Amino acid sequence: MLLFCDQERIALPVLLEQATNYIKGLKESIQELHRRKEQLTGGDQNEHSLEALPMLPVLAVEEIGSTLEVKLITGLNRNFMLHEVLAVLEEECAEVLSANYTTKGDKILYTIHSQAILPRIGIETSRVQEKLEKLVF
Repeated sequence: MLLFCDQERIALPVLLEQATNYIKGLKESIQELHRRKEQLTGGDQNEHSLEALPMLPVLAVEEIGSTLEVKLITGLNRNFMLHEVLAVLEEECAEVLSANYTTKGDKILYTIHSQAILPRIGIETSRVQEKLEKLVF
């Protein structure tokens, strides 16, 4: 049986051989990526745990409706205080609604929710992000 592929006639056995080789190559690529992932994360760690994070600190600033959410993960040895992060938010006219932290191993996860003191003006998210990056990095 002959099949058409890219304007050429290719015999079915040849096409099957090419497909088989392609799949074998994909499997090898997947195995290599798994090996690299294990090297980067330390191997036995759960990918959803805080221990799996390769580099600290991690900072995320996100607008959720009228609320600004700041998530920050640092190591216990990091020399900055939560009040410094709160001060940055207050400088940018944000009222802190809640501030929580959790420790897991040698890491601390901070979650801070705030909203604009003057809703019509809002909070400049990019400026908050920039100031916090200078503080934590």
